[in-house]
Amino acid sequence: MTGTTPPPLSGNTARPLQHEDPRRLGAYQVIGRLGQGGMGTVFLGRAPDGSAVAIKVIRPELAQRPEFRARFAREAESARRVRRFTTAAVLDADPHGPQPYLVTEFVEGPTLSRHVSVRGPMRPADLEQLAVSVTTALSAIHATGIVHRDLTPGNVLLSPVGPKVIDFGLAREFNADTELSRNVRQAIGTPGYMSPEQILDAPITSAVDIFSWGAVMVFAATGQPPFGTGRTEAILYRIINEPPRLDGVSGELRGLIEVAMAKDAGARPSAEELRTALIGGGALPARPASMATPAEPPETSAAQPR
Repeated sequence: MTGTTPPPLSGNTARPLQHEDPRRLGAYQVIGRLGQGGMGTVFLGRAPDGSAVAIKVIRPELAQRPEFRARFAREAESARRVRRFTTAAVLDADPHGPQPYLVTEFVEGPTLSRHVSVRGPMRPADLEQLAVSVTTALSAIHATGIVHRDLTPGNVLLSPVGPKVIDFGLAREFNADTELSRNVRQAIGTPGYMSPEQILDAPITSAVDIFSWGAVMVFAATGQPPFGTGRTEAILYRIINEPPRLDGVSGELRGLIEVAMAKDAGARPSAEELRTALIGGGALPARPASMATPAEPPETSAAQPR
């Protein structure tokens, strides 16, 4: 397509491909590595129209399992229905090929994690924009029945047009009781930003993302995760048994974070209720424990703390 800006090919955006990396996936040219996580490797790619895309390729050991492929196909289809708003749009997927992959819009800009590490805590105005943008993204994601499960500062990109949530198209894992599935469960969720129910292997609802939203906002406001750092076991213990550390967070936002990070999943507001409160639409409604919205279908996640 004439006039399309080509994908960036240098700098910190993408690293060179390794010998074993694919050079083409379906209609997409693979031109660099963007990162690697528990579910697979993310590549920078070029679409047929010349636009930049991000391509997540599933780990081979996961791709070998029919139950994972079936779930991946369902999740990818749901993710494509998520309205763009403040997310990286899911554009395409191939759950059936030898290397299953998911294609999303490529988003320029640093992660929230890197931004805060380099520049320090966000200013109040930027913090407010971040809070509204991420709750808007979660509202759109939850509307399709998807639960992100791993909302962290590394999964929020600060694009030129505002914050965007990424990596929600592969947010659920299968439940087969195998060593592989236990390893995957541990990969779904970053210790400092996990909810109590993820740690305790309790039923998962959209409320896990609300808890993580609160944790991400604390990091953005203070430069520190709300349950400190150190050994994973110690962090998980604090999440279950101690209140979050909110020193450095003030005003109305602090009150919303406190409610969002309630230990009882049912006491947390929905993403849409948070968004409405943030933009001045009134106080949060009372929310009895039975109102937590289950994932479709309900699943479990994360390992038991040791």
